[in-house]
Amino acid sequence: MANQWVPPEEYVKRLPMHAAFSCMFFTDTEGRVLQLRSCVKQQTQVWQWPGGNTDNENEAPFETAVRECREETGIIFTGQPKVLAVFWQSVGHWPVAKLGLAFDGGQLTADELNRIVLDPDEHDEFAVRSVNEWAKAMDTRWWERLAAVHRAQQSGATVYLEMRSDALW
Repeated sequence: MANQWVPPEEYVKRLPMHAAFSCMFFTDTEGRVLQLRSCVKQQTQVWQWPGGNTDNENEAPFETAVRECREETGIIFTGQPKVLAVFWQSVGHWPVAKLGLAFDGGQLTADELNRIVLDPDEHDEFAVRSVNEWAKAMDTRWWERLAAVHRAQQSGATVYLEMRSDALW
């Protein structure tokens, strides 16, 4: 009886687990990308966008991005959610696959950038650089992700990216 109905609370026990994360993607008024430098030694990527993992089962992805952005930078984002990218990352560094969203944070002025206050437990520096300048500071896989999301922001089209432990995007 392959199609026998199973109560949802039983069915979900059979499903694979995934972790969820969300982030905000900001540029400055010149189109340069904002990133934060992680001071957490276990991070696989040193430069990151403001964001992080969903903390509880009822936190929506946009809520996660806005909360993490506020905690990590002091930026209180009040705009509407616009998804730039959907990510899927295979099991590898994490023991479960990860599904993530990047939301468009828009452009930050010089004054807004100057008001950034980093959480010293997570990040020790922020930088705003052109996509080409970021290529020199990042691993190729992560830079390709940044470039794809930047193109999505410029074009208005959402991008879908898979990161597998055995292949590039």
